[in-house]
Amino acid sequence: MGVTVHDAPQWFRSSFVRSARAAGATASDDQLEDTAQQLVERWSDERRHFHDLRHLATVLHRVDEFSQETHNPHLVRLAAWYHGAVFTVDKADTYALKGGEQTPAGAELARKELTHLGVPSANADRVAALVDSLLRHLPPAGDVDAQVLNDADLSMLACEPQRYKAYAQAVRAEYAHIPARDFLRARIRILERLLQRGSLYSTPLGRAWEGAARQNVEGELCRLRKEQAALAAAEAEGVATG
Repeated sequence: MGVTVHDAPQWFRSSFVRSARAAGATASDDQLEDTAQQLVERWSDERRHFHDLRHLATVLHRVDEFSQETHNPHLVRLAAWYHGAVFTVDKADTYALKGGEQTPAGAELARKELTHLGVPSANADRVAALVDSLLRHLPPAGDVDAQVLNDADLSMLACEPQRYKAYAQAVRAEYAHIPARDFLRARIRILERLLQRGSLYSTPLGRAWEGAARQNVEGELCRLRKEQAALAAAEAEGVATG
């Protein structure tokens, strides 16, 4: 990819400004750069261990790879910027399975900020709709741009095993404050739902990742089920001993 977290802020700001201009933004360069900087700061929150600048860079990189398949690549890039701009690991939200990337809030932030920057309302609404398409990662069959964004966001599932292991560890780190029993139950539910789908990816390029992604997800699911069983056994033994 050629982009590291160390030099990402300047690279990110330039990328955002280009995409916003291409989407019709009429605000000054200073206004665009200020908005980009605020977004970079959002993605740099110290509570983020996976959903951070590196993840955003990966999604943007994948969107660039798929750009020939998109109708409006600049709008897809802007949607990538906002899809995880609002993030929480609050316990109440996490237990309600609403923790992590706050997709609806990200969509509304996109609509508000892009409109303020002079992006035509139709384009701002389109970016918000693309962000919303990530809520359940089930993009409409006829929406190529939404399919590209969703595949880009799920591309980490298909990475090499060691990177996937690091990804899973980073996700756990984001929820380190959640007891193991509760985290395991929620994470297992998410992985099971993914595997129940007929296909994880929608685009021709994305479908090439299907086998690797399923292998990674199945491996993590197997490991987590073993952890869950061991934890239940330890708790049962503790109760018996007590």
